[in-house]
Amino acid sequence: MAFWLDLMFGSDVGLMSMIVIIATLLLISFYAGYFIYKVKNADENR
Repeated sequence: MAFWLDLMFGSDVGLMSMIVIIATLLLISFYAGYFIYKVKNADENR
């Protein structure tokens, strides 16, 4: 576990890769939530 923490947060490359992974997960969850919101509030007459 200490190896992985040092690999992720001990260097700039590891930190940037963690930021990219977290940002990607946030974008995916935002778009999934937006899609679900649009489907639930869709106009039934279209």
